[in-house]
Amino acid sequence: MHMHFIFSNEVELLFDFWKVHSSAGMAVSVLVVLLLAVLYEGIKVGKVKLFHWSLLSQPPNHSQPLTEYTDQESTSSGSAQANNDRTRMFLSHLGQSLIHVAQVVIGYFVMLAVMSYNTWIFLGVILGSAIGYYLAYPFLSVG
Repeated sequence: MHMHFIFSNEVELLFDFWKVHSSAGMAVSVLVVLLLAVLYEGIKVGKVKLFHWSLLSQPPNHSQPLTEYTDQESTSSGSAQANNDRTRMFLSHLGQSLIHVAQVVIGYFVMLAVMSYNTWIFLGVILGSAIGYYLAYPFLSVG
């Protein structure tokens, strides 16, 4: 195993079965790693958008607790609304957690690909990250 970057058409990436021995195989591998880096950048932006959406969809903070309502109908509808809000917050948190796990897994795959010390793979990751950020960044400013 090399501990410095090399230009080579031979590399073993991530798994035993992903062994590259040709220029065509290297081109496909660089493309796959590039797409993983693009996906990683997209997930980062998606996670921020989901968090922003969850903050906007939270109910306003009421100064009095729901149990202080005197009208029975108000209490039951307030309680149902509180249950809906808790469910929405739970689902939002669950979605954010799942997206975070996907981001971590893809991030480690990209990192391990770079640790192959193959210059072509490294350039694919850098280019994929740049392309992914370029494509995903405009979505941060869209309301």
